[in-house]
Amino acid sequence: MKKNFNNLKFTASLVIAASMLITSCTKADYDDDVTKGDPPPVPGGFTNSSQVATANLLAYWNFDGDRKEAKSNTAPITELNTSFVTGIKGQALKFNAGYALYPTIAALSSANAISSCTVSMWLNYANTGSPMEFFSLSKTTAVQDDWGAILNVFSESNPSTSSNLRFKSVVGTYSTGSRRAGDNINDFGVVGVDYQLVPRANQWVHYIMRYDGVAETLDLYASNIRVSNNNFRVRGGLGPIVAATPTQVLLGGFPNSQTGFSLSGTQSWQSLYTGSMDEVRVYSKALSDVEISALFQLERQGR
Repeated sequence: MKKNFNNLKFTASLVIAASMLITSCTKADYDDDVTKGDPPPVPGGFTNSSQVATANLLAYWNFDGDRKEAKSNTAPITELNTSFVTGIKGQALKFNAGYALYPTIAALSSANAISSCTVSMWLNYANTGSPMEFFSLSKTTAVQDDWGAILNVFSESNPSTSSNLRFKSVVGTYSTGSRRAGDNINDFGVVGVDYQLVPRANQWVHYIMRYDGVAETLDLYASNIRVSNNNFRVRGGLGPIVAATPTQVLLGGFPNSQTGFSLSGTQSWQSLYTGSMDEVRVYSKALSDVEISALFQLERQGR
């Protein structure tokens, strides 16, 4: 019996030693090749895009099987030439010289809802030679009398032979009763110093427009890189955005007679969007650089 007891003690010692060795060699895996259901966090501690600035998310379009704004379940009142394709995360909405016009969405239709704001989206398109609008927040179709809205997130014209995209955004405020606006673009001046190129034609690119109403700064990001012009970054005198209400959202077009805004004449340089769009989000704050990076990393991973 004594001999058998000693053997048991010896065996137990081996098991404990092996367990300690395995434990000491185990370390956290921070790359993208992880076990499903146990994703690693990105800077900021986020593991899913839905966790980014949750309390400030006013509107969200995921385009997974429908065109509705997901938070309010609001469907477009008019849409032209749109269909569903594979997106950066689930499905995306494809526009073939098309647009989608929405009725008033309550969360986006109060005077101070977007005093500071961020619009985030994924785009995949080729240059057409004409500017194309991706997202617009404007006055209603019965009142808006010009394409310049509260928020215009669009592209400038670029030759169809160019692989570089040209992003531009304009913010407008009605704090004095009349519209005052400021813009920014990734163009003009010295490339690499004043602004950055966006060589992403025909590829998915993450486009962020961020406006800080306190600092009065307007920034544009392309796939986690600030690309907008430093010379136009500070839009002094604009202050927090005060919106004219009620508002409507338009995806894929400028607010003009072509998209249902009868008082706003269509300019010769304006065209409807041809390309795909996914994961459109509107926030009531200027997202931090960490939050922008988290959205970019998580959404491109499909989470």
